[in-house]
Amino acid sequence: MLFGHEKIEFLHLPTPLERLANISDDLGVKLYCKRDDLTNLATGGNKLRKLEYFLKDALDQGATMLITEGGAQTNHGRLTAAVAAKYGLKSAIITADKYPGEINANLLLDGILGCPVYFVEDMESGRKAVTQKYEAEGERVYYVPMGGSNELGMLGYAECAIELDEQARTMGIDDSTIFVTIGSLGTYLGMLIGLKYCNSNLKLRGINVLPYPGSGTDRENLFAYMRGYWERLCDFYGRAFVYAKDDFDSMDFDISTDYIHGEYNNAVEEVRDVMYYLARKEAIIIDPCYTGKTFEAIVSEAKSGRIKSGENIIFLHTGGLPGIYTKHHREAMESELKSYMHF
Repeated sequence: MLFGHEKIEFLHLPTPLERLANISDDLGVKLYCKRDDLTNLATGGNKLRKLEYFLKDALDQGATMLITEGGAQTNHGRLTAAVAAKYGLKSAIITADKYPGEINANLLLDGILGCPVYFVEDMESGRKAVTQKYEAEGERVYYVPMGGSNELGMLGYAECAIELDEQARTMGIDDSTIFVTIGSLGTYLGMLIGLKYCNSNLKLRGINVLPYPGSGTDRENLFAYMRGYWERLCDFYGRAFVYAKDDFDSMDFDISTDYIHGEYNNAVEEVRDVMYYLARKEAIIIDPCYTGKTFEAIVSEAKSGRIKSGENIIFLHTGGLPGIYTKHHREAMESELKSYMHF
């Protein structure tokens, strides 16, 4: 239980924290990887930690169905479908993206898991219509927010931070900086809050991988959204929370918006380069949408000197493996990797 909330435990925790010796030697840093890609349902990923809390809440409310939303290739949607299947619930995913023309990557896994995907023109009206359809059929629908990122979902990564802090202390690397991807913000803020909660010495660097809507810079728009999330967390948890609303303005958040490359889930050569590098040095696969951009930040900042020689760095691997099979990423990689095929 954390901050008064319980979960249903279905993960094999803790996930490993392993040293990446080859890249450490190559870059002159001490690099470690927290393997949250190895969580144990439907190819794994970070959203499962959040879903342990959502599942408990859904079952407590008598839900018979989980509905969530996101992009057509949502990792969170796939894992919501997996948890639903494991616990005998129905599931559905709603997306305002266009149908990509083929059933691939996460869409293929959604189908294998028996989860329908609804492509809608408007998310709000589509969510309402799909929910009403299933409620009319007698289902008790529980809505899981995009990315599992709300007040409850945050707990999954507050708990991960506590777990990682214990591992780092045991390994003698509790002065490390953790690199974590910023998408829908639940993982980043959960880590930040968990580290504060357990009085950790670990530092946190967030790498934003998508542009947030708004009229300002990428950084200004991200911080405007993050402030709203922060205030909801403070209101939800009240005095049990480790921060107050006013803390937001006084905190020195270590966040980079330098690795977005202009848009969300775009095919980027620099990102593919570090994907190949990590695979060929450590046999670890990362995806081109989320973890690829974060790992690009680690490599770039080690080479530039922002990460100091010998510094301890922990890369939080949040999964996303199916992303490499989406059409635009797959075609870019196929073009680059043809020389490895011999007929």
